[in-house]
Amino acid sequence: MPSPLLLVVEDDQNLANLLEYNLSRAGLYCVLSGTGENALLELPKKNFDLVLLDIMLPGIDGFEVCRQIRQHQLYMDIPIIMLTAKGEEIDRVLGFELGIDDYIVKPYSPRELILRIRAVLKRDRRMGGRAQDNLSLGTLEIDLVRHSVKLEGKELELTLMEFKLLVTLMKRKGEVLSREILLCDVWEVERNINTRTIDTHVTRLREKLGDHGALIRTVRGIGYKLDSARPGCDAALSDNC
Repeated sequence: MPSPLLLVVEDDQNLANLLEYNLSRAGLYCVLSGTGENALLELPKKNFDLVLLDIMLPGIDGFEVCRQIRQHQLYMDIPIIMLTAKGEEIDRVLGFELGIDDYIVKPYSPRELILRIRAVLKRDRRMGGRAQDNLSLGTLEIDLVRHSVKLEGKELELTLMEFKLLVTLMKRKGEVLSREILLCDVWEVERNINTRTIDTHVTRLREKLGDHGALIRTVRGIGYKLDSARPGCDAALSDNC
């Protein structure tokens, strides 16, 4: 089993370096991030097993970072431990309400930190960890870890947004998703952005999927849904199949 990979979000560089040293001694690899914004950009780059998150960060704080992770379809199951100097009850309560897995107050002993990280990782494995590492529909396969898509064994070249759009449709297969919901889930933007953006990306995604593109159905006046082929229908089934 590969060593766990942690995303450490800490703006104090000295403390971040000390964390990296103690984690590496315990066989835990980590990526350091000094701001909440940067941490959210790092998440799609690697398959993180856990996030160590400070609250007091420049820009968006740790609570907001946690909220965005928990609301994101791809990262909502990643365990989060808050590691902070804020030890008041209200901060702990807010952290757990947002969905953190543990809350550690500074100063802490490195040994306790490692033990609590391992306890959360072990609990996450018992509960099944992330929902899925792979998605499939017939000959269409998505590897969430490697961010790759294969159709009939051949890898497709998708943009990041096309990939995220396809993953969202696959994870919520059969559900009718409005353009506004897709903008929030895939693009993570407010609902007043031009929804024609969705239509353009769906058109391009359908083209790249070839016959399988017909599985992305347009629900008139609402948005889109991904259907699976029914018995006796081919991949490019029509609405009347």
